[in-house]
Amino acid sequence: MRIESPAVAARLAELGVELRQGVSLRTLTSLGIGGETDILLLRRYEGLPEAISLLKREGIPYRFLGGGTNVLVVDRELPWVMLQLPLAPATAKIEGNRAYIDAAADLGGTVTYCAKNNLGGMEGLIGVPGSIGGALRMNAGAYGTQIGTYVRAVELYRGASGRIETLRGEDIHFDYRHTSFAPDDVMLRVELELPSKPYKEIVAGIKICNEKRRNSQPLNQKSAGCIFKNPHGGSAGRMIDELQLKGYRRGGAMVSDRHANFFVNTGEASSDDMLGLIDDVRKRVRSAFGVDLENEVIVWNN
Repeated sequence: MRIESPAVAARLAELGVELRQGVSLRTLTSLGIGGETDILLLRRYEGLPEAISLLKREGIPYRFLGGGTNVLVVDRELPWVMLQLPLAPATAKIEGNRAYIDAAADLGGTVTYCAKNNLGGMEGLIGVPGSIGGALRMNAGAYGTQIGTYVRAVELYRGASGRIETLRGEDIHFDYRHTSFAPDDVMLRVELELPSKPYKEIVAGIKICNEKRRNSQPLNQKSAGCIFKNPHGGSAGRMIDELQLKGYRRGGAMVSDRHANFFVNTGEASSDDMLGLIDDVRKRVRSAFGVDLENEVIVWNN
């Protein structure tokens, strides 16, 4: 999708939106897969409602891209432009046990910053890739930690109202890899309440989690993290492993030989390769175990 109108481009610039034309999402997703479209970088949050209103009036379809770490995008010219917040510093405003953080900040960097201020609880999230906003949307979790546990408020653009609003934590439903945010909500800032811990104790927990990841995940390969959600009371990775599918390929897409629920781009995987691999593994698990695995990775294919 291209924004061809100079008038639209000029108005977007007035609203603090930087237009980058013809960007390949291969460069913006951790899987290294995706087609081309225009990217709209939102330099000023307050301009977001009018920018989206303008796109709607002009009939320009759009989607919102966070850190690009949990998404599989088709590799053809895309039928929508991408809205994106520019990467924010991994810092926070600290007031007692409360941390106020931009949604575009790196999750792992923010965990480290809070640790330096003796605020813990999120040690398990240190190696989860992506932004704070992405972590909020999917209620990111690992090693017994979920970010939703600590959320006290979220400032966001609400697609339903077309306004920037603040939701209190008790008004947000957090579940396993799921939240009550609408698909067109855009997270802007979050308020977390974190437990006080000595810095050395937090660092010790972080080291344990990092070691577990190094020993079990393909950290140096292109992936989107876990492809499937764990079914209730079970493990998607364990079932795939029991079917001896580690190393199984579909073109340039492969089931990781380190973690069976991670599918990696071995070099030049196409979206068809990855989608085919996901479909094939899901069918094999259904046939063997009677379990229909649900995607954890978000697929944009239409």
